[in-house]
Amino acid sequence: MQVREVVGGKYRVLSQKDVERIHNASLKILEKTGIEVDSRTALQIFKEKGARVNSSKRRVKIPRVMVENAIDKAPSKVVLCGREEKHDLILGNKRVYMGTGGTALSILDPKTGEKKASTLEDVEKIARLVDALENIDFYVLPVYPNDLPREKVDVNRFYAGLSNTTKHVMGGPYTLPGVLNVIKMTEEIAGGKEILRKRPIISFIILIISPLKIDDTYGEMLIEIAKRKIPLAIPTEPQCGTTAPATLAGNLVLFGAETLAGVTLAQMVNPGTPVLCGYVGTIADMRTMAYTSGAVEMGLLNAAAAQLAQYWQLPFYATGGMSDSKIPDVQSGYERALNLLLVALAGADFIHDAAGLIEFALTASYEQYVIDNEIIGMVMRALKGIEVNEETLALEVIDRVGPGGNFLAEPHTVAHMRSEFFFPKVSDRSRREKWLAEGGKDGSQRAREIAINILATQKPLAISSDIQAKIKSGVKGMIH
Repeated sequence: MQVREVVGGKYRVLSQKDVERIHNASLKILEKTGIEVDSRTALQIFKEKGARVNSSKRRVKIPRVMVENAIDKAPSKVVLCGREEKHDLILGNKRVYMGTGGTALSILDPKTGEKKASTLEDVEKIARLVDALENIDFYVLPVYPNDLPREKVDVNRFYAGLSNTTKHVMGGPYTLPGVLNVIKMTEEIAGGKEILRKRPIISFIILIISPLKIDDTYGEMLIEIAKRKIPLAIPTEPQCGTTAPATLAGNLVLFGAETLAGVTLAQMVNPGTPVLCGYVGTIADMRTMAYTSGAVEMGLLNAAAAQLAQYWQLPFYATGGMSDSKIPDVQSGYERALNLLLVALAGADFIHDAAGLIEFALTASYEQYVIDNEIIGMVMRALKGIEVNEETLALEVIDRVGPGGNFLAEPHTVAHMRSEFFFPKVSDRSRREKWLAEGGKDGSQRAREIAINILATQKPLAISSDIQAKIKSGVKGMIH
């Protein structure tokens, strides 16, 4: 397996003492305040394992040692596989991967630019687009298929993703039967139960509700997924000023308490279950109390949360690269680029929402995926830094060219020019005259054309007809 070694971790927004104080505060919250657990199965598990459970109030207080034991049992390295091995992600040691996020309810039509309700076809088309975009590492199912009844959403969304990209597919499920159907379907595609466990080509997102709540549906799904040892991300979404304290530090304390409660439950169910602690923390706009996804504080929070995850030695499902803009414009560009860079430099392992979403994550945009593919490429180049060795110091070629010379035709230049620089596909670096002659298009127009061309030509690796037939006959809810 080829491991991509692009590593972050040079940006430290918190001191080591800060990290330890937030960690200890999170454990104190779990032990003293506790968490509401609406799942009866989860309540019983906590009770049997020694937590203090008030069944009538559904309040669980988790001793510090119980949380620490769970952290120790959870794997510090998690492998998320693609249908093609070249897309495998090895999370841990501050390796950075970036991909899509969801779930938006609307899409911008790539031809008209009009906003409309997303459909299953959009799930398929975005997967094909992502399959061709080289800097997007994974496919978190990004939009909701409004054309399907709820009971058919899970299995058809995951199939739409798996059949249109060979990159890893992750998604947030909606029903417990849907989860079980998705696992059954994916076992067929992977080649069996054991193969899927060894090479998990799917993973799930199970949300902890802020503040301090495991609801019935998510709790039951978490338990069933952990029983089968399928990887799962356990994010929490505290928002400063509404579902979290107004202070960033207080927000991080809730993140720690909430995600570690989920990690603890998963390890109680099945020790060694591959989990990603997760965070979608941000602030509310204090002028309107609205959710914000492009605030610079979101970047700070997720960079700090990466440090906490590294302290726990757990892979981290982070958020970076969103925007509150309604279209792929200048606001969208600077909000997503700044936040994504902060989170990546902090060494977050799995940065979701890094591509495609606008308007507070309510809408997806085809051209934004193309633009974000370029932003991600630039961020990854920044993470690679500057390599200093005898070859890159270039003493011999500098001496040979000498004063007043030119390095263009030197073999040293030819040897390094493709690997040393990032070459954009959307950005225009031509002279104004050439740009005008070619239509004077802005970045969004160029990205839209690239997206339309990819959708017209990209042919992902197909799932065999035999497996398709087995899935259609053996898995409930399939419409393909």
